[in-house]
Amino acid sequence: MANSFKDQLLKAGLVERDRAKKDKHDKPKNSIQQRRKAAPAPPPGSATTDQARATERDRQLNLQRKQAADRKALAAQLKQLIETHRLPRDDGDVAYHFTDNKKIQRLFVTAAMHKQIAGGSLAIVRLDGQYDVVPVAIADKLRERDASSVVLWVDPQQSTRGREDEADHPVPDDLIW
Repeated sequence: MANSFKDQLLKAGLVERDRAKKDKHDKPKNSIQQRRKAAPAPPPGSATTDQARATERDRQLNLQRKQAADRKALAAQLKQLIETHRLPRDDGDVAYHFTDNKKIQRLFVTAAMHKQIAGGSLAIVRLDGQYDVVPVAIADKLRERDASSVVLWVDPQQSTRGREDEADHPVPDDLIW
């Protein structure tokens, strides 16, 4: 039979029985305490720092999602306004020329619509790369939401200022631009 070292010490009389029992109970406690002390303690505030980083990351992600949802809602509003209020121009026979992003574009409209666009009571707007004609009231609402969607809106007040210079540079009546 193999005797433990403790039993051998007890037989030899080098250790008392009470002392051996006490050491037996203290040993596990001491080893647990030593392991806890040996493990490096996390730096103070690291849990809060990690939590703050996670919170900031979540806040940024939520902000991006909200901005994307806002852009999508704005695009839907613009699309609905234009599609419900655009004027039909299927039988347009007069080309109305205008510039968009430094390029000359052409839109075929009726003669009455051509005069109304030039007079400032109709506006040209862009939706998904296509041009449509809408009333000025709708163009004003579109401009409030997204100014880049309104391509051409002739302001009647500005056009009267330009007529002062017409006396110096007469424009032929038959010129269609």
